[in-house]
Amino acid sequence: MSAILSIHATPAQLGVLAALSRGPGAVVGLFAGGIVDRSSRRRVMIACDLARTALILTVPVAAWMRALAMPQLYVVAALVGAASALFEIADHAFLPSLIAREHLLDGNAKLGTTEAIAEIGGPAAAGTLFQLFTAPFAMLGTSLSYLVSAAFLFAVPARELAPAPKPARWHEDLSSGFKAVLHEPLVRPLLGMTVVFTGFGAFFWPLYLLFGIKVLGLSPALMGVTIACGGVGALFGAGLSNALMRRIGVGPTIWGCCFVYTAMLLLVPLAHGPLWLAAAMLMTAQLGGDGFAMAFMIPLTSLRQAMLPPQLLGRTAALFSAVTGGMTVLGAAVGGVLGGWLGIRETLLIAVAGMTLSPLFVLFSPLRHLREIPLKSTEREPI
Repeated sequence: MSAILSIHATPAQLGVLAALSRGPGAVVGLFAGGIVDRSSRRRVMIACDLARTALILTVPVAAWMRALAMPQLYVVAALVGAASALFEIADHAFLPSLIAREHLLDGNAKLGTTEAIAEIGGPAAAGTLFQLFTAPFAMLGTSLSYLVSAAFLFAVPARELAPAPKPARWHEDLSSGFKAVLHEPLVRPLLGMTVVFTGFGAFFWPLYLLFGIKVLGLSPALMGVTIACGGVGALFGAGLSNALMRRIGVGPTIWGCCFVYTAMLLLVPLAHGPLWLAAAMLMTAQLGGDGFAMAFMIPLTSLRQAMLPPQLLGRTAALFSAVTGGMTVLGAAVGGVLGGWLGIRETLLIAVAGMTLSPLFVLFSPLRHLREIPLKSTEREPI
């Protein structure tokens, strides 16, 4: 929002910014998996939070000095993106070291509930701060949130698995993660799903704020409230996920909720008319979309954590990070160009159509009818 309100970034610039914010995940994913598996994951996460705190603080400082420009936002986005990618890799591998396999669904549901509560209050407050002050200074709250996260992580008991054995070259680490994913038929479809979902999602999200504020005319505060509706939906989705898995099974919950999620997103490019109607359509998309997104992300994440060898979770998470980062760079770059060429609304329609293809990887796989996550997977030595 700082780029939109303070520097009046174009669709192409927002595409570059989005690529830089997620793209480092590709680089981090290439090198970090083995490092995470051979380190204290909790300490890695704390270091990432502290790094993000310091990096984001440079934005309001530069604004106070009247020196804020797109190049700095590009650098900050890239470095914060790298730290976030490393945090997510360590986070994915950390939870299974704290709780038993049979409690992963419940644990991820609780984490999803926490994220949903944060989304309810965070964007609404941020939008109001952006309107009352300026976008760069409102980012002080974001910086503070990472500092609080580091403090909570510091208080978590350090009960982690023994680190992975001997150091390996980065390509050997990446190969180990890739082979582990390919050898597990219940996880392999999730990689294809991630490729398509992330690639077209990178079309969508950089242009979403620009569409709401510049095309539909929502104020920053109203845009914040709109995004906060997603938090309410995600809170509902965290509970819905378990109910659906009990009724229709894990596999149908993943592909079914992903289909519904993309259908709800269609309301965004279709939003039009008076401000109240456009805002209502966006709020409905956030409410329903985030709800069903949370409903399928909980079993998806839990399945990866349960089926892959614990000693390889950092390396397999790094593989997904590399894929996600690479597709984000490609998708954001193409989406930014299309947004300026075809128009923002038209590009959002293409993005939604593409994202609808992603659950097909699960629908036409052994996951299609999976009822429950197996409590035991084949324990393998590092590949």
